[in-house]
Amino acid sequence: MKAVILAAGTATRLRPLTDTVPKCLLPIGITTMLGMTLDNLLQNGVKEYVIVTGYREEQIRDFVAARYPGLDVSFLTNTRFAETNNIYSLWLTRELLAGQTMLLLDSDIVFDPGIVALLLHSGHENCLAVLRSKTLDTEEIKVRTDSAGAIREISKEVDPSTAFGESIGIEMFSPRFVGRLFGVLEQKIVLRKQVNQFYEAAFQEVIDGGESIFAVDVGSLPCMEVDTPEDLNAARAFVGSTSRFAKNKRWP
Repeated sequence: MKAVILAAGTATRLRPLTDTVPKCLLPIGITTMLGMTLDNLLQNGVKEYVIVTGYREEQIRDFVAARYPGLDVSFLTNTRFAETNNIYSLWLTRELLAGQTMLLLDSDIVFDPGIVALLLHSGHENCLAVLRSKTLDTEEIKVRTDSAGAIREISKEVDPSTAFGESIGIEMFSPRFVGRLFGVLEQKIVLRKQVNQFYEAAFQEVIDGGESIFAVDVGSLPCMEVDTPEDLNAARAFVGSTSRFAKNKRWP
């Protein structure tokens, strides 16, 4: 199993905070979003990592080297970070993920380590974490499921009234699914030049091709995506008031 963390974007909605630092390294309590992600994965026994960087990538590499010496991590550079979306960053990992189970994470999520454990022990080879305890609108990536919990539709366009919940950006896929996924990504990136989509568009094509992804409800476990200054303030306030996030001994 390898964890893939996508951290290439410029985070323009967080400017000027991100003028000089990548979003994943903005402080969150006594840590950063990337630090929290790595600690949560290490706590769950994940040993191998692939991090896709782009914007101010040297800071991310320096951070990992300083805080996690000896970590088994491969870095890939999305040189087109300013003109592509996360689907392109994911496609860049194809050679390193061949034949592997993949944990896929966006780098801008504040979340409880128990969410990773839920996926690992869900009983599903292919699954993703879903938050149900919030009001949905047009901005979130939403999922619609069948009676067995398999995802039938995943996109921002899913009708909130029919949605099971919001996909928070943490997924686990089997080697078979990974192979199918990268086949779709090859078609989308190389042949169709669809480099500026969300990777969920590729998930949908794999689902339409007969594979299944199951929704795993995170229940009351805390998580939030950080896209705006308001999100960042809310995440900082939440982490500061929640004792479970204050147990990271890597930080002074």
